[in-house]
Amino acid sequence: MIDVGALLEKVEAAPPIEAVEAVAETLGQMVEARRVALLISDFTGRSVVRLTSAAPVQGARGYGAEQAEALPLAGTVYEQVLRTQKPDVRSTDGGVVMVVPVTDRGDAIGVIELDLPRVPSEEEMSDVRSAAHALSYVLIAARRHTDVFEWGQRSQEFALAAEIQRRLLPPSYTCEAGQFTLAGWLEPASTVGGDTFDYTLDRDCLHLSITDAVGHQVDAALLATLLVGALRNGRRRGLDLAEQARYANDALAEHADAGQFVTGHLVRIDLHTGTATVVNAGHVLPLRLRAGRVEEIELRVDPPFGVVPGKAFAVQTFPLEPGDRIVFLTDGMLERNAVDLDVAQALADTADHHPREVVQALGRAVLQETRGDLRDDATMICLDWYGGPPRARTTEQGADPGITSPPA
Repeated sequence: MIDVGALLEKVEAAPPIEAVEAVAETLGQMVEARRVALLISDFTGRSVVRLTSAAPVQGARGYGAEQAEALPLAGTVYEQVLRTQKPDVRSTDGGVVMVVPVTDRGDAIGVIELDLPRVPSEEEMSDVRSAAHALSYVLIAARRHTDVFEWGQRSQEFALAAEIQRRLLPPSYTCEAGQFTLAGWLEPASTVGGDTFDYTLDRDCLHLSITDAVGHQVDAALLATLLVGALRNGRRRGLDLAEQARYANDALAEHADAGQFVTGHLVRIDLHTGTATVVNAGHVLPLRLRAGRVEEIELRVDPPFGVVPGKAFAVQTFPLEPGDRIVFLTDGMLERNAVDLDVAQALADTADHHPREVVQALGRAVLQETRGDLRDDATMICLDWYGGPPRARTTEQGADPGITSPPA
């Protein structure tokens, strides 16, 4: 069994990067592993990255002493483990290889790969999975103190606009809770288009937003920063949905240049009553998958934020029933060179997938249709609403075992 006290002492004593290595090393010692490797999911969702400071690795990127080796996910055991959130144990010459998910609240951070001399017992398997889940918390904490993990997750360098945009997104793209699961995703255009998504959860309600700033590159990113900052400030001041919308609108009207605006949806779901409200500021209508049918949700459309100073936005009832899957989009999903992408059909085709897989699949689909030439950011939030009273979630080492995706 793992000595939690001794492990915490190692974590607290070590620098951030070594703290993660200490947990991985302890995990390996539990099952006499000959080799332990942490592979983290990159920002494209199409690779995992092995970080190491050991001997040079052919083709790896460098960052001081650190190396990042990107491994494509498609068709690999890593993809299977990330999708199913189940460990995989495979025989090799002279032993077995065990791959275990590293996950927190459904956010698939990566996997741990162990080279073992023997098949682990059921008890050892359970201990390793628990330790891998503990590693997710160490990683989350370590990221606050170092750029290494952020750097490792970047398959290519970010432009300044993309760096600004990245800071506007939530720390985790996925959240599982007792009443819902949600996941967001952003496929950036070659010239960043100013899209964002955000969410926050408290005792009483879930807040969601998805926004699209006019323009491209740094100007769009700065406009998005102003809007998201105003929304977060208003929310944290305790403003209701209508007040948040008006506060953000007036912030743009006061501080942005004439002609600049942001479209968006603001959504608030009351977790006690199961009711939802929405503000639609000139934004693309959301889609709903209900009982096997995909359709647009008709909403009144107010002007975008920043267009009419002092505007009072309509707070509408948002139709939400247990079993609904709601997808909020930006218009990059519907841009002119993606005209052949049938988003509704793609949503129907992924009905049995976890929301984090849905948004990544939609992102891959729009990239395929545009042949990688995405002219505008394509951003999505997928919300699965289960309903019922506020309650604890069912969890198994960081993931809800009842809503994992089927194997590829």
